[in-house]
Amino acid sequence: MSAPVLVTGGAGYVGAEVVTALLDAGREARALDNLLHGQQGIAEMLGERGADVRIGDVRDADARRAALEGAAAVVHLAAIVGDPACARDPELARETNVEATRDLVEDARATGVRHLIFASTCSNYGRMADPEVPVDEEAPLAPVSLYAEQKVEIEQMLLADGSGPTVPTCLRFATVYGAAPRMRFDLTVNEFTRELWADRDLEVFGEQFWRPYVHVRDAARAIVQALEAGPEEVGGDVFNVGHSDENYRKLDLVEIISGELQRGRVSFVHRDEDPRDYKVSFTKVRERLGFEPQMRVPDGVREVARGLDAEAFGDPFAAQHRNTP
Repeated sequence: MSAPVLVTGGAGYVGAEVVTALLDAGREARALDNLLHGQQGIAEMLGERGADVRIGDVRDADARRAALEGAAAVVHLAAIVGDPACARDPELARETNVEATRDLVEDARATGVRHLIFASTCSNYGRMADPEVPVDEEAPLAPVSLYAEQKVEIEQMLLADGSGPTVPTCLRFATVYGAAPRMRFDLTVNEFTRELWADRDLEVFGEQFWRPYVHVRDAARAIVQALEAGPEEVGGDVFNVGHSDENYRKLDLVEIISGELQRGRVSFVHRDEDPRDYKVSFTKVRERLGFEPQMRVPDGVREVARGLDAEAFGDPFAAQHRNTP
């Protein structure tokens, strides 16, 4: 049997899709997750599919090292994800996103892991001087949030020292959307869809700011493609993950979602927070990895709306669907 791929955060929003995609590709998958958001049912589902699911925290040295034992590669997704969650508990964010990641890299080296996929973010680009010009992987990084600052810090650490025998690949994901086993409704497309589906009043700020988007299953597919390419092809490199046609303003998202649902009311308000404004080029990931997303935002909106109609997510306003209580 082939050596497993360890997915930290493997029962999370993206992680559960990565584990599923690995199993579908015939790979052995191992998940490490502390089930912070009550994903016991997801852990059981992945176990039934054939994944080796370990319940544990990436900050716990014993749990981390046991999960790494015999692994050929690591997909590191476990994190306090998003600006609000990091701002709410900066100490926990530092422990998880920086210190535990450094420890994971050291442990991966010690156990002979060959390839480490690090989940980073396009938020690293922050606010561009000219947001109308798409930025590529060579653009300067200008993070404007604690979450992005921590991602940049780890990227720089990984790429500076090469991680010894464990070769890193950094994937900067666009903002993720779409239905998944561990559903999140604190992500822009999903949240806007839920609010308008529920015929609520939606307040939107920063409607002119640009941001790229990628479907959760496409994000998982990109990870699997990077693993299949291997450290020889993509080691020590950085890839934006998304599609160049999937750069939208919130104004555009509202128009798409309103057109699909034909209900709800939208108002635009001024706030000084979240100044991120950037378009991103995804040419490199297409040309080097052959990665082409299968979903677009309108597809994701219809998918989430169908799930809401079918009550597939339980209470869509429940705290478990957010990364902050």
